[in-house]
Amino acid sequence: MLYRQLGKSDLNISAISFGAWQIGDPDFWGTETEANPEDTVAAAIDAGINFFDTAEVYGDGNSEVILGKALQEKRDKVYIASKVSTDHCTPEGVRKACESSLQRLGTSWIDLYQIHWPFNNFCYHDVYMELEKLKNEGKIRHVGLSNFGSRDIGEWMGEGVAVSNQLGYNLLFRAPEYDMIPTCRNCNLGVITYMPLMQGLLTGQYDSVEKIPMPRRRTRHFDGKREGARHGQAGHEEVLMDTVEDLFDFSDAIGIPMSVLCLCWIMVQPGITSVILGSRNVEQLLLNLQAADLNIGPAAIAQLNEFTFPLKVAMGENCDMWESEKNSRIH
Repeated sequence: MLYRQLGKSDLNISAISFGAWQIGDPDFWGTETEANPEDTVAAAIDAGINFFDTAEVYGDGNSEVILGKALQEKRDKVYIASKVSTDHCTPEGVRKACESSLQRLGTSWIDLYQIHWPFNNFCYHDVYMELEKLKNEGKIRHVGLSNFGSRDIGEWMGEGVAVSNQLGYNLLFRAPEYDMIPTCRNCNLGVITYMPLMQGLLTGQYDSVEKIPMPRRRTRHFDGKREGARHGQAGHEEVLMDTVEDLFDFSDAIGIPMSVLCLCWIMVQPGITSVILGSRNVEQLLLNLQAADLNIGPAAIAQLNEFTFPLKVAMGENCDMWESEKNSRIH
């Protein structure tokens, strides 16, 4: 496993990290017989993963509970990252949220405590000062951001500090390349990416839009009239599925599983520190971890860039996957 320094912190984290987003939720992770979080977490540690990401809103706190139990005997060997929701971004709220997360995780400290989404910037100073108090008390080690665009980063860094920014990024969503990732690099922020396989679209298991589960059809890739979507736009379903087909055909031609190929691509992109990978069982985890030891070379990278460029242009520079540019939460 490759390890990289997270921004200016003292954390050297695995290039592939473990995502506990909605862990235990059957809508995303399958039934209890299909999902084995404790075994999967143990296998992740055995494979060299030392960074585990969750949030207070994931599964309404259940993600933190399950992850905490799975890491109970291995706490000193790993780094835990969690996030505070925007609803709790007041001095009083962030303290209560942090202490509640600590209780659910069954730990006395969180290694990286992240602001989940940008919030009213006139509160940045007060919230940062409370985070500093939590650091001084040993309850958190480092402050991170999540879903902060270039303007958001500038406003936050004008009031405090952070070591990282977590953002959605994959071959089907390359909007962060325009401005978001370059800003992170300029500010010495480590970049942690989520949804590297676009909720399963980059695994090759879906060959039509209608086969994709409804909860995974809410992003701007899909027609805004679909259930659960809120962006209100036409979407880009035709170019999306054409791109998925091209990627599948390429992976088949070179004999590398599509998910592994897509992970290889993102791991070598400039500025990326770690790729958050969600796995519901050990078999799925070990398949995708092949990417940690595989160099597909510059020619394959260039080909993947070419396949996905039309979708990148169609999706534009808006880094909010779920909202229109007008209503984007990322600036």
